Amino acid sequence: MHVVIMGCGRVGSTLARSLEDRNHTVSVIDSEPDAFRRLGPGFNGDKIAGMGFDQEVLEKAGIRRADAFAAVSSGDNSNIIAARVARETFGIQQVVARIYDPGRAEVYQRLGITTVATVKWTADQVLRRILPAGAEPDFRDPSGTVRVDHITVPDVWIGQKTIDLQLQSKSRIAWIDRLGEGMLPTRETILQEGDMLHLVIREQMAAHTFAVLDKGPEES
Repeated sequence: MHVVIMGCGRVGSTLARSLEDRNHTVSVIDSEPDAFRRLGPGFNGDKIAGMGFDQEVLEKAGIRRADAFAAVSSGDNSNIIAARVARETFGIQQVVARIYDPGRAEVYQRLGITTVATVKWTADQVLRRILPAGAEPDFRDPSGTVRVDHITVPDVWIGQKTIDLQLQSKSRIAWIDRLGEGMLPTRETILQEGDMLHLVIREQMAAHTFAVLDKGPEES
């Protein structure tokens, strides 16, 4: 892919390096040339000084051959204008804009521009780590039917098979984080201390699922 990024702050520079590490080509736009120092000496992409919503600047960044555009500068207005130019003028389908105001983010989301509301995202992440397991899911599908919860395996389930947990709790383990690596469980996988379970649950069954997790396995 070729990706054009507007904004070379901490987010933009990290994103640019991550994309390049994955063998994608990247062009970074910023109004302050000094900002490009954040990319480091190993960055091989294009660095374009200018405003990311200026069509000539976007042309220099290779917007016509781009597969995606990310507007991650520190200004909501600049990000939205640039995102709309990329989508509406140049026809880029994969467009993401960072928006600090969550209210405005929801509006532009409905207009078809994927937004990342920084404040809301951060608050949600903190909230999920403060509240007890099951109080707030990590993901809920738009219909509100299915949710994904990340929980550390309860002590009462250590040593049990994942298939038993799934059957009794009426959930599905999408994957397990174990010792820093992700793994897909099989019917014979045994739950270990410290396992982080990524559970897919029907919303209407959530109360049952967490009750079973707390209670422990039924005896055969």
